[in-house]
Amino acid sequence: MSIVLVVNSGSSSLKYQLVDVAAGEPLAGGLIERIGHADGRASHTVGHGDDAQTFREEVGVPDHDAAFARMLEAFEAHGPSLAEHAPVAVGHRVVQGGARFFEPTVITELVKINIDELSVLAPLHNPANLAGIVAAEHAFPGVPHVAVFDTAFHQTMPPAAYTYAIDRELAEKHRIRRYGFHGTSHRFVSRAAAEFLERPVEELRVIVLHLGNGASACAVSGGRSVETSMGMTPLEGLVMGTRSGDIDPAILLHLERRAGLDADGVDDLLNKRSGILGLGGHGDMRDLEAAAEAGDPDAELALEVYTHRIRAYVGAYAAQLGRVDAIVFTAGVGENSARVRELSLEGLEGFGVELDAERNRMRGSGARRISTDASRTEVLVVPTNEELEIARQALEVVER
Repeated sequence: MSIVLVVNSGSSSLKYQLVDVAAGEPLAGGLIERIGHADGRASHTVGHGDDAQTFREEVGVPDHDAAFARMLEAFEAHGPSLAEHAPVAVGHRVVQGGARFFEPTVITELVKINIDELSVLAPLHNPANLAGIVAAEHAFPGVPHVAVFDTAFHQTMPPAAYTYAIDRELAEKHRIRRYGFHGTSHRFVSRAAAEFLERPVEELRVIVLHLGNGASACAVSGGRSVETSMGMTPLEGLVMGTRSGDIDPAILLHLERRAGLDADGVDDLLNKRSGILGLGGHGDMRDLEAAAEAGDPDAELALEVYTHRIRAYVGAYAAQLGRVDAIVFTAGVGENSARVRELSLEGLEGFGVELDAERNRMRGSGARRISTDASRTEVLVVPTNEELEIARQALEVVER
């Protein structure tokens, strides 16, 4: 009775995973893309690791209800049987919970109204998340549905960390504050790091660096988020694949006045044409590293800017925490790029960081230490598993 279906619904995609929480492993998962188009694509994977089998097909999927129907057909055709592995809950990733949701929540009509109302803070995500919830309720009418919010983990931040220094009444009226994102990942990784170190999470002070196409840093003290780099939106903070991260807000006024950019133009620039793509011409870190290694000066600079920003946040969070027991790298870039990890920690010996070059170069599938045995601050690589974290939280709610 520990099987949970995890759903991550986008505006034109549906990602799902059937998770055995007790075993900590997926039984199956899949991705349906181009929802609303005639040339949709669907993949369904049974098992995991070397034994996994993936089945692919092209199929028209007009809406999210049709996507869930396609998912059920895939389980029936390829397994595992949902009759034999019936989920006891459906866990939904919801991006924005605002200041209203600080823990996983059983979905009711009122919760759906709140998710919809919070779409003003996440117009690209919450409506799609809600569409997935409604379709999933049609597909699984007798199962409890649980919303797990990206922002919930960061609701423990103190006011000094989440408050912006603008007119207070205006900020309150329009709900302008730091919310933070990647919360399920930061929660999972900080706890997995404690397990690896065989220390209680309550006594650890950790900096988690979630480095993927989207990237964020989080200071975790005693298992609680006390500071994070993303802000009211996922744009603030670290340099990312296509997002700028931190930028002087007066630059936006300058671009409006001198370059003729309107709000939509600025939005497009900062979210889709900036980051390492804007600097180095490559939005994928693997391509950027290859170009930098080949001597491309733009790519070299982009890599330097990217890792310079990371070091700045590590230093700032070390000051906030007062002590750093571990720095933890996770997500696509964090788990796989030895070069990014090396450059991000360069010059941090004064913080007790000693990177072991050979350990850093070695690849592995599980949690591993990449610092020297003498390093006062542990440096770890811990693979994230947001689906397992969502499944765990959903199961905890329904078992209460």
